Amino acid sequence: MPIFRAMTIREIITAPDPRLKVISKPVAEVTAETRALMDDMLETMYAAPGIGLAAIQIGVPLRIIVMDLAKDDEEPDPRYYINPEILEAAEETAPYEEGCLSVPDVYDTVERPDYVKLRFIDYHGEIRTMEASGLTATCIQHEMDHLEGILFIDHLSRLKRSMVLKKLAKQKRLEAEA
Repeated sequence: MPIFRAMTIREIITAPDPRLKVISKPVAEVTAETRALMDDMLETMYAAPGIGLAAIQIGVPLRIIVMDLAKDDEEPDPRYYINPEILEAAEETAPYEEGCLSVPDVYDTVERPDYVKLRFIDYHGEIRTMEASGLTATCIQHEMDHLEGILFIDHLSRLKRSMVLKKLAKQKRLEAEA
């Protein structure tokens, strides 16, 4: 008989927290603990609300991503990517206005390849390959950047990034004083 485990909403780390710059480690084996972490990540992402979350964003430096690009009026479509790696990427890029749960209330345009082919391990420990374009490709690349310690603001000009980080540091100070 399966054991029911309530999912937990975890705290999302926000910039300029240095933990977001940590390079995540590969997952050696998909276990019940790995799946429980992914369930918590999904619950955390839905509660935020967001469309993607990397494990490092909740302080766990493992190469795990969850995503759900379903619209509000659609059935949820959770996706799990363990140890994702891009096998192929288009030379053509497309701009997309990105935001990030770890960089709250900041949105800016980032250019990324419009198509990627990737290999990953799924929720059940099976190796998969898939092709993605449009928002799916953008979101996967955004989340994979987190696994390398890269935030979407790192793709912006030095001036814009500096302004965003100062704003976030000020918000954290004000919250700490309150």
